[in-house]
Amino acid sequence: VQLQASGGGLVQAGGSLRLSCVASGDTFSTYSVGWFRQAPGKEREFVAGTKRNSPTTSYANSVKGRFTISRDNAKNTVYLQMNGLKPEDTAVYYCAAGARIITSTMRLGGQYDYWGQGTQVTVSS
Repeated sequence: VQLQASGGGLVQAGGSLRLSCVASGDTFSTYSVGWFRQAPGKEREFVAGTKRNSPTTSYANSVKGRFTISRDNAKNTVYLQMNGLKPEDTAVYYCAAGARIITSTMRLGGQYDYWGQGTQVTVSS
């Protein structure tokens, strides 16, 4: 599976962005997909995830209520709608896909099999 993340950019605090993660190479619906981010000097952290063949989603507490993850299997695409952006949301955002993800492991980056190249999100104050 190859993943292509896009949609990042520069936005003012309070603004919105929608990230897209397009997959190719396999049946996308059989993979759980997560969004992670990494800010300069910080470790990578889980942002949101959607479980394969299930409506189950999960969010980091820091983005709950502001970000929404969704998927369109017909388009092999997972979206991350980000509203109410804050300067602390500034990071490189990565999407990842895993065939063996269960609800309890969705937040663990090491459980994912494939990673996209990342897209920069910068939120100015």
